[in-house]
Amino acid sequence: MIADPLCSPQPTLSVPLSPTVTDEPSIVRATLRALLAPRRVLPVLLLSATLVLAQRAYSRDPRAAWVGISLCLAFVLVAPLSFRVLFPEGLEFRHGAVRLLIYGVISVFTVHLVGIDLPSLLGVGATFLTAKTSVPIDVALFMVGGWGLGRDIGFEASLLRERQRAAALAREAEHAQLLALRAQLDPHFLFNTLNAIAEWCRTDGETAERAVLELASLLRAVLTGVKQPAWSLGEEMTVVRTVLGLHLRRDPDMFTLDVRDEPSLAHVPVPPLLLLPLAENAVKHGPARGHRGRISVSVAAEGDRVRVTVENPGAYGGPRPGSHGLPTIERRLAIAYDGAAALTLHGEVVHGEGPRTVAAIELPTSGPMVTT
Repeated sequence: MIADPLCSPQPTLSVPLSPTVTDEPSIVRATLRALLAPRRVLPVLLLSATLVLAQRAYSRDPRAAWVGISLCLAFVLVAPLSFRVLFPEGLEFRHGAVRLLIYGVISVFTVHLVGIDLPSLLGVGATFLTAKTSVPIDVALFMVGGWGLGRDIGFEASLLRERQRAAALAREAEHAQLLALRAQLDPHFLFNTLNAIAEWCRTDGETAERAVLELASLLRAVLTGVKQPAWSLGEEMTVVRTVLGLHLRRDPDMFTLDVRDEPSLAHVPVPPLLLLPLAENAVKHGPARGHRGRISVSVAAEGDRVRVTVENPGAYGGPRPGSHGLPTIERRLAIAYDGAAALTLHGEVVHGEGPRTVAAIELPTSGPMVTT
């Protein structure tokens, strides 16, 4: 039989993200590794070489070049990292002035320590980059350069995470398609049908041929449905007729089938395979449990809505503990129609037939707002 999505526990999808996302290294290692990328290290080296050459050319002390190299190294090691730590999501006004003030203090402290204090201790006099008129420029370069590099590294990390998340979601979607296919095609239904076809091949070749064509049509429809965001109500009803017809072909006395379709509603778009679980449940919880009688599927227009009703013999027993299928169908309707569709199940007693279970889905004729 086709699996009962209203009763069978559904596997939980769990697709882990890439280790780069879930096990991201420390921000220090990540920043230093990003700075070593050729697209960053080459411009930084070019700018640093220019500053060091200018420092050496316009300074009297021969050790001035080492001061310039120290300032460039301090900038590379401190500026982008401090920016990323203080502004992990980028520089935004909601952060207020406190973080920006801290960033400025770090800039001034680093430039003063490396460019003035340490050279003074070593007896190095004033240089081109550490003159009184140059220090404010050093601080500005430190802050702006750190902002640019830190912001670029942060954007690259965010882009990488989004790409990995998109890849994980793509794998999850592919997995979901396989789960949806498995939920619609239970091996018992296929094996029983194939066994019946094998028997018919020996006794009734014409019936075997028709059953093979019907089963192939069903498999083709299901494989198509799990890949499509939406299809027509007419296609959905064709699948319902095919699966119920295969049940009757195996056991013509199992139930009587009453399908009341509305041709004018055949074009209405619906989520694929939405009615199939309800139709199969009508067999499983009705005739398959000894409740012989009529299974009916009806489609009717109610203003700007369409109502599809599936009925089977047997009393409605209410929601079953541990059922995952009913919440799944309701959630699928909620997502696809944003609360404009509904699934209801109830029991009723029909004169001359006894207790019956009624499942009804009401949908807008305009179709899904969001395809599932």
